[in-house]
Amino acid sequence: MAGNSKVEAAEAAVLVVREDEDPWSEDELTEVREQLNSDATRLRQEIADAEADIADLLRSGDSGGEDQADTGTKTFEREHEMSLAASHRDMLIQTERALGRIENGTYGICESCGNPIGKARLQAFPRATLCMTCKQRQERR
Repeated sequence: MAGNSKVEAAEAAVLVVREDEDPWSEDELTEVREQLNSDATRLRQEIADAEADIADLLRSGDSGGEDQADTGTKTFEREHEMSLAASHRDMLIQTERALGRIENGTYGICESCGNPIGKARLQAFPRATLCMTCKQRQERR
């Protein structure tokens, strides 16, 4: 993406930051993008692995001759894998959404109150969509 450095610098300049923060630099934004892309790749692989494990568990689902404990263990493992896959899918959606927000210039804007989320918060948790105040309010509910 070396040819897009002017575009990336322009994107970095327009992203919202808090008043006490410096604007996004091209390097900072590239680092966040790379982290999000890496997370998306890892999550896609983890989803594929979980789905393969679920398929294996379903194929071995023939409970003929098994005792109740074995059947219960297989059920637990299957439900655990399904829960992991669903969690990874949710994180992948959040990750892809963050990448989209970078591209459309809304990255860093709280989806609840419209105030800046804060660059430090986004560097620590790039998928954040709420500022700390709104996140705390959400968690109290």
